[in-house]
Amino acid sequence: MTSVTQIPVRNVLVVGILLMLAGDFMFALNDAMGKWLVASFSVGQVVLIRSIGAFVVLGPMLARQGSAKLFHMERRDLQFLRVLAMTLDTMLFYAAVVYLPLADVMSFYMAGPIYVAALSHLLLGEKVGWRRWTAILVGFCGVLIMLKPSSSAFSLPSIFALVGSLSFAFGIVLNRRLRGTSDTSLVTWQTVGTLVAGGVLTIGTWQTPTAFDLGAMALLGIVSCVAHLLITRALKLAPASTLAPLHYTLLLWAIVFGLIFFGDVPGPRILIGAGVVVLAGLFIFHRQNTVATVPPENVPKGVS
Repeated sequence: MTSVTQIPVRNVLVVGILLMLAGDFMFALNDAMGKWLVASFSVGQVVLIRSIGAFVVLGPMLARQGSAKLFHMERRDLQFLRVLAMTLDTMLFYAAVVYLPLADVMSFYMAGPIYVAALSHLLLGEKVGWRRWTAILVGFCGVLIMLKPSSSAFSLPSIFALVGSLSFAFGIVLNRRLRGTSDTSLVTWQTVGTLVAGGVLTIGTWQTPTAFDLGAMALLGIVSCVAHLLITRALKLAPASTLAPLHYTLLLWAIVFGLIFFGDVPGPRILIGAGVVVLAGLFIFHRQNTVATVPPENVPKGVS
């Protein structure tokens, strides 16, 4: 059986990258659905029912894993910080899209890979060479071409988006630190965090939803849960600094979903910026492929 130290990068990193791309697609769908729902219901109510819906996916996984593993956690302090970060990310994102166009909110979140690369270097010791740093910055320039912040850049909703994007990046980095914890446990605890926060914020704001609205909010939880599971697994297969720039693909899906659901037609500036982002991401992927093997700490337990 092949040793983990000899697994070629193409076999592990490519799987991690594909999972990250799939997870980002699901997140883009989640974002579009969420913006539609918070137009009619409070953020707390949407997040509460969304969190309950997530257990449609998590329930069978928890039954298979067992409760003992759920409560036996490494680094409880980091687990708590991760739950807090991911809860803030969820709540603040939905709070921002209540008042701002989805494109404005996404422009803040697209700085996430910059934060992740810096935090990965400082907290995880991951090496980020000057070529990848340059590509990340070029990618961010593409973001600015596409989604130049509006005149409301310093409004309270924009502060929500900014803090939410920082929380998202911090949560991604903590995923790498907690790679010994099962995917099921990680996603379950962050779902519990949003469930509690949503329940508190729903007090005094509850509106009785129709069966369709209730189903849509529950479906939002299923889509979000699948996205989190895909990205959590991806981050155990590849360094955060490699996967983070792929988060830019959310912009491409935002164009598609914006056209389908909100009638937004992308102009030349959007298309040019998207091209810059994709090229930067492909270059980063190419640079990572120059590594011959995957170190043992980047391979999830059970892979051999």
